[in-house]
Amino acid sequence: MRRFSKSIRMVAGLLTGLLFATLAVPLGAQTSSHSHHMFYEVSKEVTLSGTVSDVVAKAAPGMLPGPHLVFATTSGRVDASLGRFALEGKKPLSVALGQQITVTGVMKTIKDEDVFVARVVRVGGKAYELRNQHGVPMSPLSRQRASQKAAEKGESL
Repeated sequence: MRRFSKSIRMVAGLLTGLLFATLAVPLGAQTSSHSHHMFYEVSKEVTLSGTVSDVVAKAAPGMLPGPHLVFATTSGRVDASLGRFALEGKKPLSVALGQQITVTGVMKTIKDEDVFVARVVRVGGKAYELRNQHGVPMSPLSRQRASQKAAEKGESL
């Protein structure tokens, strides 16, 4: 019986040590400012306008996952990654071929391909916030809460 209680104390001590070790290392440690993210830098955002030429509901292999929006600008064709939740929820992004849109985001080169990581899409007088300021796709519930907060403050996205 004494050996059993010794084993329990030893395991409890090891688990306690492991717990303190994990708490000592911050999980979200960042070495730079909050506006900088490895993938998305809000300081490099640009706004592009164009005409919708294609809506891709499911990305092809090699593309960023999730739906994409292809639109024509005066400078050429742009492939915009919308984030995995853009076409989901109560008020999903709604666009049609030929519509005029304005997209705010950051241009990235991934696997030698240019892709515009869209954060906000404006179409038909509506603004759809698809990602937060760190480039993380917003779930339908997150979009709904952000839209409610903006409405309470009398703002629009």
